[in-house]
Amino acid sequence: MKHHSSTQAQSATLYRMVMPGHLCPYGLKSKDLLERQGYEVEDHHLTTREETDAFMEEHGVETTPQTWIGEERIGGYDDLRVHFGIDAPEDERSDTSYQPVITIFAVAFLMALGLSWYSFENIFTLRALEWFISISMCFLAVQKLQDVESFSTMFLNYDLLARRWVRYGKIYPFGEAFAGILMVAGALTWLSAPVALFIGTVGAVSVFKAVYIDKRELKCACVGGDSNVPLGFVSLTENLMMMVMGIWMPIRVYLIG
Repeated sequence: MKHHSSTQAQSATLYRMVMPGHLCPYGLKSKDLLERQGYEVEDHHLTTREETDAFMEEHGVETTPQTWIGEERIGGYDDLRVHFGIDAPEDERSDTSYQPVITIFAVAFLMALGLSWYSFENIFTLRALEWFISISMCFLAVQKLQDVESFSTMFLNYDLLARRWVRYGKIYPFGEAFAGILMVAGALTWLSAPVALFIGTVGAVSVFKAVYIDKRELKCACVGGDSNVPLGFVSLTENLMMMVMGIWMPIRVYLIG
């Protein structure tokens, strides 16, 4: 099997799996990326397992899709992203990523503004700030609750209470979700505030000690057990927000009702 090289500068040849029971998603993504980069795609479908295996054996590759630009084989979808400068080469990539945290806080902030507008016809209100923090708590808890076992294992690396009482690592995300939900509703403040204050205080002290006193470089469990977020400012902010809400909400009930 020969690939068809193109005489046009802005053309590419793509081989991808298109079978009755399987349509390769990375093949579709490769085609879309090439077209968005201005290339005309000569799109070849590998329609059977046998045809795919023969193609990979002929070209000495282990995966599909495969893309050629002119006579140069670029490779799969990830290789295309590197070729177009969208991603750095694998050996230059950092394991650190703040994207999950940025996404959570951004969506929580916009939801809080939306709730504030709906309730008060004003987006910048004190209640919007309360909703921002409490919704963020809920989102962060959901990340942890997706895999409590994995979260609790990572949590043991730095949390002082979990190291003394291991089961606390599995209770923590439920407590964060419980307090966050009640604070979104503005209900049972006498219960939600102490929970938030307790877990926030323990968490803040633990993070501060691990990062700023012991100078340890750890991954933060704040967005779940498979997180690439470094322990430090983000986790400390999460816990400080819970502390603030734990202190503020009873005061709010007393002052505002």
